Amino acid sequence: MTVTPPAELRAEELRVRIGGATLLDAVSLAFAPGRITGLLGPNGAGKTTLLRAVAGLTRPSAGRVLLDGEDLHALTARRRARRVAFMEQQADTRLSLPVRQVIELGRTPYRSRWPVPMDSAADAHERSVFADAVAAADVGHLLDRAWPTLSGGERQRVQLARALVQEPGVLLLDEPTNHLDLRHQLGFLGAVRGLGVTTVAALHDLELAAAYCDEVAVLLDGRLVAHGPSSDVLTSPTIAHVYGVDVTVERHPRHDRPHIRWNGLLPEGTSP
Repeated sequence: MTVTPPAELRAEELRVRIGGATLLDAVSLAFAPGRITGLLGPNGAGKTTLLRAVAGLTRPSAGRVLLDGEDLHALTARRRARRVAFMEQQADTRLSLPVRQVIELGRTPYRSRWPVPMDSAADAHERSVFADAVAAADVGHLLDRAWPTLSGGERQRVQLARALVQEPGVLLLDEPTNHLDLRHQLGFLGAVRGLGVTTVAALHDLELAAAYCDEVAVLLDGRLVAHGPSSDVLTSPTIAHVYGVDVTVERHPRHDRPHIRWNGLLPEGTSP
């Protein structure tokens, strides 16, 4: 599908404090254009806070976010929405909208006050973007369904289509596979990988991160612990330190990426 050229996204010394608590502490990260970076870490590590900050939804207490060299938080909401799409972990609405309309809401940043004439070049582009997004998310069979009737996994895929119609240069995903069965987890991440968009995805499943992410960034207590290729970062000592779990990391026999086999929990306070 046709997408906006992948953007360069950087966080520089990013700090977020809310209600006296430091949720992110001096995090600096460069997200490689056109590649997938997995955000890893236990609950409360700061993954969602970081995503919301680089999406422009949470203003940092210090530091800055740069999008192709521009201060992201200085952009208008409309300009940000044309360049950055954020798929939240829990998408809900009480409106009984058809799926088709839910996806079309992603085109809001491009809509003017005046209707687009039928059969115009602009209308043709709208239809092409919509069709490409629907195909990429595999939701064509859901278009006439009402949003409240969808399962959690179906909603995730519809939200991906809604994000893609924004034609983003950056795609931010917060636990995107949370409600998907195994087949759709693999299909979802495979589709995202094929987009060529700068993607940052918060994930809990280390195996999925190892299989689909070009790089991973590991957070713990709001601080960046490690960042780099999955084969360099997903090591037994790092996983033991961050998650408190004893694992054996091997090479996957087919795709030559890390394969993580857990052995059990480590006693609290154990040094890796």
